[in-house]
Amino acid sequence: MSVPAEPQPARSSFRPSRPPQTSVEDLAAVAGATLQPVSDGTHRLVTGVDLRAQGILDGDLFAALPGASAHGASFAADAVERGAAAILTDAVGLDFVREQFAQLPVPVLVHERPRSVLGLLSASIYGNPSDKMTVIGITGTSGKTTTSYLLEAALTAAGRRTGLIGTIETKIPGLRVPSALTTPEAPHLHALFALMLERGIDTVVMEVSSHALSLGRVDGTVFAVGAFTNLSQDHLDYHGTLEEYFLAKSRLFAADSRVSTRSAVVCIDDEWGRRMADIAADAGSSLLTVSVNFSSDWSVKDWSKDPAGTQTFTVVEPTGESHPASIRLPGRYNVANAILAAATCAAAGVDVQRAIGGMAEVDVPGRVQRISRGQKFLAVVDYAHKPAAVEAVIDTLREQTTGRIAVVLGAGGDRDRAKRPLMGAAGASGADLLVITDDNPRSEDPAAIRDAVEAGALGVEADRRGEVRKIAGRGEAIANAVEWAQDGDVVLIAGKGHETGQDIGGVKYPFDDRVVLAAAIDRKITEHAGAGS
Repeated sequence: MSVPAEPQPARSSFRPSRPPQTSVEDLAAVAGATLQPVSDGTHRLVTGVDLRAQGILDGDLFAALPGASAHGASFAADAVERGAAAILTDAVGLDFVREQFAQLPVPVLVHERPRSVLGLLSASIYGNPSDKMTVIGITGTSGKTTTSYLLEAALTAAGRRTGLIGTIETKIPGLRVPSALTTPEAPHLHALFALMLERGIDTVVMEVSSHALSLGRVDGTVFAVGAFTNLSQDHLDYHGTLEEYFLAKSRLFAADSRVSTRSAVVCIDDEWGRRMADIAADAGSSLLTVSVNFSSDWSVKDWSKDPAGTQTFTVVEPTGESHPASIRLPGRYNVANAILAAATCAAAGVDVQRAIGGMAEVDVPGRVQRISRGQKFLAVVDYAHKPAAVEAVIDTLREQTTGRIAVVLGAGGDRDRAKRPLMGAAGASGADLLVITDDNPRSEDPAAIRDAVEAGALGVEADRRGEVRKIAGRGEAIANAVEWAQDGDVVLIAGKGHETGQDIGGVKYPFDDRVVLAAAIDRKITEHAGAGS
């Protein structure tokens, strides 16, 4: 069992300053692992956990998992030198440890599938902090980030002290750090929960990716509320089929899941949402449905929008009680995100009217984010990197303009290849000009990726597609679209949103669509001013 430790110096910005101390015997019992003790039987108490040997701090459990290229246990000597108090691994990993030491230097917990128990162990090491807060998980293909920002603002307005974990950043009062993963690995996640609890957070809003659900990153997390946005093609390089992708998402709601949520809020605007609602209901979760298109528990009426993108509408509760609402984000899909956030607030037990008021001024980095430099056309950066998301944002911008639309997009390397022609088709069908360029090619040949996107674009019938251009450099592609734009047009830079780097050949180069787009607009304004003087 975990007991409070004496105050310690800050171990890391992402760990609590007063971690509990847990015996390896207790951890072995939690994991159902076999404990290989040290020869003299003296074991230190465990105060933290990490997957990386280089991240180990004194007193940590080193989770030495089998990997694609190397077994984590091959780094056991480094972890022990850094202060590891114990090691979690499998039988193969135990052999690696014994090869490095004449005698076991620290106790080893051996489990047939160590990753499967890492979440439970991480939670136990940090005192099961998620059970002491209201943790809200948001999953789905599109809209997770926007919904999380709306929800964070709404909960804060309703009086909750809120933390945020998501694609863009981790936010705790006094700490704001860019994210490496949508959902952190289990050791880092539970350390974050413990830090948040230590700093007085009572409610956590977090995005929950399909990878996190299928790999067990959120195991050990107690979800008070789970929310589902929608589902469309993405990550099939990992999941294989859309059905498997859906089933991974359903782990947040399914009865046989370790992380099944106590309360579910599900958008039923697509067939996947209706299936997810059935899964949540069968699991016995308290269920609320939301929709902008179908009969549901929570709905909207009196929806209107202005040319600047602000939307006003009325949120209708299951009781029939109505609440006026407004958001700065354009697009009917963002109305769905807002209703989902409002219903989730209700499920979390906060005052809905106060919560809805908190959503009115929310802007989300890289999500339909306007770049204004005094130009007479609309310039927007958006994270849309899936075919359905590209179609949705183009449709939204089409509603706002009578001018033409240029779209700049590519597709990521080392990811779902089947998505590439679909991205091209979505862009060519919706835009007057599609500029195909590089996204994050990673280890792949950028030209091959561009060709696959172009094939999809040119597969659209000529009379149904806009002009298609292919430009290798993303900066040149953005400048090309800006130069094309006339007064009243729209330029959309899609795919990378808030990202501040571009991965080419395994090297991440500084690149921010927002910065590059602003610079291209500035150059155009300066050049045209000079030409007219």
